[in-house]
Amino acid sequence: MTIRVLEPGAFTTVQDLGRPGWRSSGVPPSGAMDPLAFRLANLLAGNREDAAGLEITMIGPLLTFEHDAVVALAGASFDAELNGEPMPAERSVRVPAGATLRIAKARRGVRSYLALRGGVDVPPVLGSRSTFAQGGLGGVRGAALKPGDYLRAGTARGYAPMRRATPGAVFDPAGDVRAMRGPQAGVFHADAAARFWSQTFRASPRSDRAGVRLDGEPIAHHAPDIDPEGVVAGAVQIPGDGLPIVLGPDGPATGGYAKIATVITADLPSIAQARPGDTLRFVEVGLSEARAAWRERERALAESVEDLT
Repeated sequence: MTIRVLEPGAFTTVQDLGRPGWRSSGVPPSGAMDPLAFRLANLLAGNREDAAGLEITMIGPLLTFEHDAVVALAGASFDAELNGEPMPAERSVRVPAGATLRIAKARRGVRSYLALRGGVDVPPVLGSRSTFAQGGLGGVRGAALKPGDYLRAGTARGYAPMRRATPGAVFDPAGDVRAMRGPQAGVFHADAAARFWSQTFRASPRSDRAGVRLDGEPIAHHAPDIDPEGVVAGAVQIPGDGLPIVLGPDGPATGGYAKIATVITADLPSIAQARPGDTLRFVEVGLSEARAAWRERERALAESVEDLT
């Protein structure tokens, strides 16, 4: 089964849940910016949670299906039309051969995920089909989709029912973002640290998959540069200009800026869906709260999906 890309959208890439284990070789994990929405889309399409799909950013693609298919769209709020008729999100949808799917602009949030039953079949690179555009790895030619590209579906395994999710099951607008104190918290002046945890930041239009940049009152510190060390998605670096960068899955394998905080895994979707101008505030939590939040996220995801047939 193949899909032809007529229009690619602003930045549409093939992603899965990433390629961990290669940072020591300078390769970031990549993978879905909002893994919760990505997993939901796959569950609705009848796939394993890690099957490759499309990450759609701000403006979606125009696709033509050459064979019958089952798809699901989940994440930020996008207008979508199948053969000119509105296509619902967060549920399985049957697509007949010859149909055209247009995913327009995001109304809220930044990223949505289109899952295709059987997954998107592209060659794995270092154990993952995820696109790392800066390094030219994975996906289709290691880059965002272009007009004329073809996507092939993998083989669907066994029967899968049509499904739906609770409306708004996983989309998280920007707001309060829970984070733990970072490994270099001690290099920041006490008043600057207090300012970080109390002020409201705005997401910058300079943000991308490498990191969500924040605008606000700069955070002063004694030493912005540190010896390079390993970093993770969600690490909040404070470079010399004092404006935070929340690292994403395409961020550097190592970082040389002091890290004041780390966003907890359960709240990474809030960062992924912060569009330019959205406001957010960091709320400090401890390890036990971070673990409890993750367990609650997993419970909510499991309970949000129900079979239709």
